Amino acid sequence: MKVGFISLGCSKNLIDTEITIGLFQKHGYQIINKAEEADILVVNTCGFIESAKEEAINTILEMAEYKKKNCQKLIVMGCLVERYQQELSKAIPEVDLFIRIKEYDSLWEQIENCIKGQKQQIEIKPKTVSALPQNVYTMEPMPMFPEEEYKGRVITTGANYAYLKIGEGCSNRCTYCAIPGIRGPFVSRKMEDILEEAQNISNTGISEIIVIAQDTTKYGIDLYGKPMLAELLEKLSKIETIKWIRFLYSYPETITEELIQVVKQNKKICSYFDIPIQHISNRVLKRMNRQSDGESIRKTIQHIRKEIPDVILRTTVMVGFPGETEEDFKELYQFLQEAKFDKLGAFTYSKEENTPASRMKEQIHPMTKKSRYRKLMELQQKIAEEKVQEKIGRNVEVLVEGMTQDKKYVIGRTYMDVPEIDGVIYVENPTKEDEQRKWITCQITQAKGYDMIGKKVE
Repeated sequence: MKVGFISLGCSKNLIDTEITIGLFQKHGYQIINKAEEADILVVNTCGFIESAKEEAINTILEMAEYKKKNCQKLIVMGCLVERYQQELSKAIPEVDLFIRIKEYDSLWEQIENCIKGQKQQIEIKPKTVSALPQNVYTMEPMPMFPEEEYKGRVITTGANYAYLKIGEGCSNRCTYCAIPGIRGPFVSRKMEDILEEAQNISNTGISEIIVIAQDTTKYGIDLYGKPMLAELLEKLSKIETIKWIRFLYSYPETITEELIQVVKQNKKICSYFDIPIQHISNRVLKRMNRQSDGESIRKTIQHIRKEIPDVILRTTVMVGFPGETEEDFKELYQFLQEAKFDKLGAFTYSKEENTPASRMKEQIHPMTKKSRYRKLMELQQKIAEEKVQEKIGRNVEVLVEGMTQDKKYVIGRTYMDVPEIDGVIYVENPTKEDEQRKWITCQITQAKGYDMIGKKVE
């Protein structure tokens, strides 16, 4: 039987999809890329914010259309199912199996039962206000995929890079975020299991490892009693076949001096910090239940730049959080003007059920949110262009990932660029040799929006 997959949402969700693909392959199923030819369709959903939920539902409905033709079974899993299984089962009866995250430790057993024709039984209970969870943070830890199933994971990101998940869930308890209720509190994977998986990945020829979790800097605290990300990165760097290591989603309050020094001193670890600060106003940060204040965020950024002059800093900020005043927004705007992050993502606050922020008064008007978002992105576009201009003349190592259609340029990434998120670099005058090589050195010659143009140097 032929199986098609659609994975929505974040890279952490993608790893769950890759593990599920591995399970199907292990049991003799053929994986295909064309939904119209699939006997079984699997959709892994995101349910983080409103736009992600809409995308997931539209995708499920689109895949349900194939059941009228060739598809025999439609399976839906992931975050949206964890949040809304009962509602989805009533609204979309075309789906044969809904799999919640808390059921991932028995995922294949459920899939087999579904394929054999056993109907899923979902107990539908009417929800009352008193029955709804008033605090999403009282959830028990979610069961993770058994480590044995990580070994069968099928990498879908190509021949150059792969994500490496080091933990599940989140314990930060930000008042706007539903992740603890969906994924449970933060749980670290054992270091030896992570290192074994990284070695297996690199044995396939993949040379860039991207370390991820909801908050990578919390890694190890639950298992070892202290932050262990720095030690993990050092051990990963000892795997000879790995050339680049990145880590994403490092919260400012748990960026340690040890971590900064490991990045500074280890050439394999990209000088790139992804630090989601969300805001700079102390008043807003407190309402968000963030563990940093504006002063500590400023000091952390200044210290990283002082220790690692060529570092790339990326952040994420939120506008329109309940109670955010015009003065709060101006403070954030002025801070971003001064801090000049190399990369920045912004989003508007989304009111999520059963989160403390959803019950806060002073909800911001949607038009105000959009206006503030637009102002920040216009500011960041200018900053990003200035930052790229500053890099002209530098020599950088490039991981080659493709060619332009006219073959005039090699397309690649530098240590400054996370795949699918940041820009790329176009390297002029490729030779046939360059088409076969994975790594080349080039000099940055021009800026092109968020991208760069370079010229190969020997």
